[in-house]
Amino acid sequence: MNYISRMGLEFNPFIKNSKEILIKTEEYNEVDFRLNVILETRGFGVITGSSGKGKTTIIRNWSGDLNSSQYKVIYISLSTLTVSDFYKHLAIELGLEPLGRKSGNFRMIQAAITRLSVEKRITPIIILDEANYINSGILNDLKILFNFEMDSKDRAIVLMVGLPKLNNTLNLAAHEPLRQRITMNYHLEGLSKTETKHYISQKLQAAGCHADIFGEGALDAIANTAGGIPRMINKICDKCLLVCHVSKSTTITTETVMKAINESEIG
Repeated sequence: MNYISRMGLEFNPFIKNSKEILIKTEEYNEVDFRLNVILETRGFGVITGSSGKGKTTIIRNWSGDLNSSQYKVIYISLSTLTVSDFYKHLAIELGLEPLGRKSGNFRMIQAAITRLSVEKRITPIIILDEANYINSGILNDLKILFNFEMDSKDRAIVLMVGLPKLNNTLNLAAHEPLRQRITMNYHLEGLSKTETKHYISQKLQAAGCHADIFGEGALDAIANTAGGIPRMINKICDKCLLVCHVSKSTTITTETVMKAINESEIG
């Protein structure tokens, strides 16, 4: 008997599976609401949160539900992009053949966004992930690149997603013009203790387990250690299942959690 079936699970809900389990917490719903508002207002939005708090999950699910006849979603990771790379990548995502000079790509990208927005009635949504690594040159160009009709029109939505230090960068005086264009800024705080317990329960139910395999003390220990970070909750719970299997038990106790934490070098 493997550790999954021993615990009455159809699959391990705490690791990446082909079937994604989406838990819509209060914070998830708040971000989702704000993202839907920016669909109407357009302009710039910022979402920050420490590593593992679910920023990419929220953005992926929100953008995946959008009507492709109304919105064109472009995803760009900024972890290693130079200014030149950014322009070339954006041009390619817009179906263009990148030019050698930034000025040429600039005009071509603006024209393509105008065609999409005005002629085809399609709103481009540019998602800049890992934006805490954003090159200052890219930040300096963003406001100009998305300036249409003497700054009287917003033809696109630009979402910057990254770690909290992204806001520190945006708060620099040099980026004041761009910061004034930001219409939505949300920081993910993470799950509360109650939400952490609900998160685990919902994950288990989605995997076909309706028994209380995590004791109350175990849930408290996980909540206290994970700090409301979904990725950390998943890591601890996954290790708990393995520890429980080795001990040939079907109940996860506080002792199980402590052993799992120690073996995972968490804390």
